[in-house]
Amino acid sequence: MLMSKLLGERFKEKPGEATSTSHIFLLRGGYVRQVTNGIYSLLLPAKKIAMKIENIIRQEMDNIDGQEVLFPVALPGELWQESGRFEAVGSELIRFKDRAGKDMVLGMTHEEAAVHLARTEAKSYQQYPFMIYQIQTKFRDEPRSRGGLIRVREFTMKDAYSFHTTQEDLEQYYDSCHQAYNNIFARVGVPEVISVASDTGMMGGKVAHEFMLLCDIGEDTIVLCDSCDYQSNMEVATSKLSQSTFYEAQIKEVHTPEMKDIESVANFFGVSTDSTLKATVFKVIGSNKPLIAFIRGDLQVNLSKLQKITQAPLEPFADYEESNLVFGFIGPFNLNDPNVTVIYDDSLKNEKNLVSGANKIDHHISGLNMQRDIPDAVYYDISEVKEGHECPNCNGKLKFSRGVEVGNIFQLGTKYTESMKMQYIDNDGKAKTPIMGCYGIGVGRLLACIIESKHDEYGPIWPISVAPWEVHICVLKSKTQDMNAIGIDIYNKLNKNYDVIMDDRNVGPGAQFADADLLGVPIRIVVGEKNLVDGNVEIMTRDKSIKELVKLSDVESEVAAIVTILKNNI
Repeated sequence: MLMSKLLGERFKEKPGEATSTSHIFLLRGGYVRQVTNGIYSLLLPAKKIAMKIENIIRQEMDNIDGQEVLFPVALPGELWQESGRFEAVGSELIRFKDRAGKDMVLGMTHEEAAVHLARTEAKSYQQYPFMIYQIQTKFRDEPRSRGGLIRVREFTMKDAYSFHTTQEDLEQYYDSCHQAYNNIFARVGVPEVISVASDTGMMGGKVAHEFMLLCDIGEDTIVLCDSCDYQSNMEVATSKLSQSTFYEAQIKEVHTPEMKDIESVANFFGVSTDSTLKATVFKVIGSNKPLIAFIRGDLQVNLSKLQKITQAPLEPFADYEESNLVFGFIGPFNLNDPNVTVIYDDSLKNEKNLVSGANKIDHHISGLNMQRDIPDAVYYDISEVKEGHECPNCNGKLKFSRGVEVGNIFQLGTKYTESMKMQYIDNDGKAKTPIMGCYGIGVGRLLACIIESKHDEYGPIWPISVAPWEVHICVLKSKTQDMNAIGIDIYNKLNKNYDVIMDDRNVGPGAQFADADLLGVPIRIVVGEKNLVDGNVEIMTRDKSIKELVKLSDVESEVAAIVTILKNNI
């Protein structure tokens, strides 16, 4: 490739709309151009990187017996109606009608399409297990597009779907896919991506992991232990909580005028907030029935955990006039309202001397003993962990980090195969429902995350496995020699074995080097008049770990040696 032919302008100025390092360099380096909010065109450098990422993904999926297929982008709404997601998923899902008035959707994920295909082709236990995957365009009408390719509306994704006859078989394959993902991230140059336990969310199922790149641009909060390998998304993280009160007291009602917040109540009673009980009131979206989550006063309700228990989307309850609850003074003792659903957090279990609302205006009670006074309470983990909490696996302390999700895997179970009535005939002659797993990687987001992890102040530093070109030749201009002729000779020799770009433009060295930094090619060869006096060219790596003068006759062998070093370092 000659730079004079490369479409795409590179520039020095930071784009005003860019909010992340990767977004800045993708725009400045001529990799992407925004078409509209959250939708981008990829120019040649980005397209070449994406293709190399995709090929690595393909190789690893094929290594675990994946079969590549291709599902449609536009899908009939009836498939999503079968699974129940046509109505359940919000406005992120694009719904439309075709010219015949038939409901259609744009695929934001393809579980339904995978089941539709598999149920027509895999009707006997002898055909199991199997995995199908695709690399395909998807559309999610994301309300908060940001960070360039980090969060977009249209994106390319590898999504895979495995089908099994037993849970044990799914778990074994899940582990194989987990390792394949580790291999993928190592091969594209970001081995620091970590796997964390996560919430299954709209995908359903019971077990899920997200693969996270820890970086400041991340929107997700990752919970890590400072002493062991515990790693979890905030949505499902747990911690050890010590009991706050051991002293058993009798219930006493106390006048507490205008004291509706935990801090003022705790101060009034002379206790810490972990000796109080608070109520957070929600409702299922579309319903007016209150749902009260009771939790220790020093903690917050984790909405994801709570929604997993209720199996319904929730929102804060705001219909105060339509409820008999005494807001600001709600407590579990003598809460006599049949129209209220109550859930208790694990933090309250075995507590013996709590302060809580008395369900009476301007009154609280002290001495609440959960086991004695609320004997029928059923407890769930619905609390958010806090930094400094004790690790659930050891005596270490939990700490928080930011992360960007670059992949995810789910044990879906029978959520989709059952709702879509997929069955196979087992070896006992009976019809049974297969068990599913699903596995996704966002190609564009992974591309952006490589930049977030591998860059300096001048531009990306692409790992050689995914770099748009492996070698970048900068030909400096001379009034006494035809430097391009020398550059072309090197170009033609190297282009037989490597992906090479040469800067043949009539621009100064400053412009050439600035553009080379933005393109981030791993190996740079500088053909300059000064070094050619001694028959040398300069060879350096983008990360500056290697910089040396090399005889023209040794360029091919030296490039081969550096390529080997760079590949071994990934």
